[in-house]
Amino acid sequence: MKLAIAQFNPTVGDLQGNARRLADLAAEARQAGASLMLAPELALCGYPPEDLALRDDFFHENARVLDELAATIPADLTLVVGHPLLEAGQRYNAAAVIRENRIAATYRKQQLPNYAVFDEVRTFTPGDSACVFELEGTRFAVNICADIWFPGSAAQARDAGAQVLLVLNASPFHMHKQRERFEIARARIAESGLGLIYANAVGAQDELVFDGGSFAMARDGQVTAQCPAFEEGLYILELNDGVAAGEVVEWPGTEASAYQALVVGVRDYVAKNGFPGAYIGLSGGIDSALTLCVAVDALGADRVEAVMMPSQFTADISLVDAEALAANLGVRYDVQPIKSMYDSFITALSDEFDGLPFDLTEENIQARVRGVILMALSNKFGKLVLSTGNKSEMATGYATLYGDMAGGLAVLKDVSKTLVWRLSRYRNTLSQVIPERIITRPPSAELRHNQTDQDSLPPYEILDAIMERYVERDMAPGRIVAEGYDPDAVRRVVQLIDRAEYKRRQSPPGIRVTPRGFGRDRRYPITNKYRAPF
Repeated sequence: MKLAIAQFNPTVGDLQGNARRLADLAAEARQAGASLMLAPELALCGYPPEDLALRDDFFHENARVLDELAATIPADLTLVVGHPLLEAGQRYNAAAVIRENRIAATYRKQQLPNYAVFDEVRTFTPGDSACVFELEGTRFAVNICADIWFPGSAAQARDAGAQVLLVLNASPFHMHKQRERFEIARARIAESGLGLIYANAVGAQDELVFDGGSFAMARDGQVTAQCPAFEEGLYILELNDGVAAGEVVEWPGTEASAYQALVVGVRDYVAKNGFPGAYIGLSGGIDSALTLCVAVDALGADRVEAVMMPSQFTADISLVDAEALAANLGVRYDVQPIKSMYDSFITALSDEFDGLPFDLTEENIQARVRGVILMALSNKFGKLVLSTGNKSEMATGYATLYGDMAGGLAVLKDVSKTLVWRLSRYRNTLSQVIPERIITRPPSAELRHNQTDQDSLPPYEILDAIMERYVERDMAPGRIVAEGYDPDAVRRVVQLIDRAEYKRRQSPPGIRVTPRGFGRDRRYPITNKYRAPF
């Protein structure tokens, strides 16, 4: 038999729009000869619904739209689709088996993830029963996402008579995530003896990016089909003797996948929230250069505007390189000098600041003037401001509140400085758009004469290695030192990270590409006196 994986990009809360797209995909699947179509986890409402799943009206409307969807599906196609279910006062993350225009069976997710970006225990009740149905002589069972990350549910499906496991997923991307999925799938195959078909969502929802990469795996753990990464579409597999097979599309490399995730994150955040385009404050530095590249690749050059806002401290080469980058990408490029506005602030504050030296205060005023300009343009013309700070800066607080942190989406919030360099070089392999000097010159905020980032921070190679261990792996500072890192550097980086929590809480949402991003992932108290011993 033929079956179809609908690698689908839903929008949270757009029940009618999601249902129409699912109905179109179902018609396409049947026309291609498929008898079964598998859609992702909570495809009807989008994932994650967060606290929408605490509202009864949300569940009632999902139930109504699900019934309407069932009536539009070809009668000779079986559709397995994720949806929220309110039943006997309990809320479930569920999947409906739709056949002959009705809901023939329902599966309720058993393992509710409550770690990292997930908090399904807050909104859902776990199910406890297998769901097995037969189609053209094959017995299929349904699992949902986290069910296969833990032992039990797959074996339960086998004991209920299943021959093939269908797994609905909304599994968010981070670098190397596909490798983890394969490892988990092979563990469940070893436990249950069942081959499986894994359908994943694609697209972005706020900070999270879903990378697709749906796949089929035989009973020996061999990957027999793999759908493209980051591409929505319908993919047809042939099922023979319990093994589904199709094209195996090569998975992109680390830099390529991270870059594509950023592009999808920007594209869907702008589109799904109805912005006509984006503004980027260009500086002549590498962070804003990479952000501009991502925005153009996501939205097209005609929807992106770059604004250069030089001060008296901006180097001539920054102006030259920024203009060259904008020309290479074909975007509108405006120059808005800030010195007169900055001088107005300094004059207005002169009595208060009388006799005091130039310090971080005056540096931050420059950044805040730039933030005011960008937000004024955004207010007037409706385009979204994309902030350009990277994860290393967000970690250490090397950013200005209401200045360079201003904006609606922080594109590089989960991208360390060393990864920024790698992604910039990767982007130049696609087309040489970033001037080499932007990549190679020492990074600087250019808020005072002869300033470099390393005046205030350890070298980024060291900072990022410590940050990765402390933030993404929750390693104690003493363990980091035991790995050979200088105790003073570790102490300095850890102190900066701990003290900057109040800033991060006020930063825009950012696209997650690592296993532990700031925002909905890593949650620390702002008021916090705990200091780990060394």
